[in-house]
Amino acid sequence: MRYPPTSTALSTSLSAINTHPVSDVLLGCSRRQDSAPRAPRPTAVILDLFGTLVAAPSMVERSAAAARFAGTMRLSPTVAESALSDSWRARHDGQLRSTTEVAAHLVARCDAPASCVNKLEQLLAELARDRLQVDATLLRALKELRHGGVRLAVLSDASPDIAEAWNASDLAPLFDAAVFSCRVGAVKPAPQLFGAALQALGVDPKQTLYCGDGGGDELAGAERAGMRAVRVERRGGPHGLAFGETAWPGRAIPEVEALPSLLSAWRER
Repeated sequence: MRYPPTSTALSTSLSAINTHPVSDVLLGCSRRQDSAPRAPRPTAVILDLFGTLVAAPSMVERSAAAARFAGTMRLSPTVAESALSDSWRARHDGQLRSTTEVAAHLVARCDAPASCVNKLEQLLAELARDRLQVDATLLRALKELRHGGVRLAVLSDASPDIAEAWNASDLAPLFDAAVFSCRVGAVKPAPQLFGAALQALGVDPKQTLYCGDGGGDELAGAERAGMRAVRVERRGGPHGLAFGETAWPGRAIPEVEALPSLLSAWRER
C-alpha cells in the first residue's frame, strides 16, 4: 500500500487533464508534437499499477488501514499513520527487502512491542492482497491486448508486501514482466526503473507505450527513456492518493480499457 508523505499534493483536478477521444492520441507522445509524423504502432505497453490498473487508495481507506495498524501495534492511529507516511521511501526504494522487514521497521519506528511483528506482517500481506483486486472490465482489456500480440509489463512504486502478493493476483498471468521499485532500489522517475522494464520485456523504447495516472512524474520519465506516454484518469477517482504528481501537458485517455481501441486504430504512414 502506498502512503505518500502528508505534505505531498494528493491529486489533480480532472478538469486540468487533457482527455481526448482515442483517435486523437495517435500522433506522437504529446501535444507539443501534434505536427510530427505518426509513430509506429506500439508492440509493448508498460503500465503503472496504483491509480492505473487498481484503484488508488482514498484518504478514508488510508485512515482505515492506519487504524488497523494501530490496533495491531496497540497504539494511537495518529502514531501509526505518521509511521506509515514517514516510512514511504524506505518501504519503496529497496531499503526494506521483505514484508517481514517492513513489519519490523514499522514496529521499531512506533516503539511497539517486538511481539507485534508477526501479526503486523500478516496484516500487511492481507492488505496487499486486497489492494490488488481488479475490475473484470480491465482484465478483459488486458486479455484483448495480449491476444493482439502486445507485450505487457507493470512498473510500480511498490513496497515488498505488494511485490510478494503480485504472483497470486489475477493480474500476474496477463503480464510478461513486473518491475517493482523495492526490487530495483529506486522510485519513479528514476531512469533505471524504466530501463529495467524495457529490458525485462526485451523491447525497443520507440516501440513501447507507457500508460499511467501521472504519480511519481512517471509520464515525463517514460518520455525521457524514449517511450511515448499517455495519461489515464486516476482509477478510484480524482481524490485517490498519489505521490510526486506533476502537471502533464500531453495526451490522455479516459481509462486503461480504452487501450485496445487505441492500439487497434493505430496505423503507420
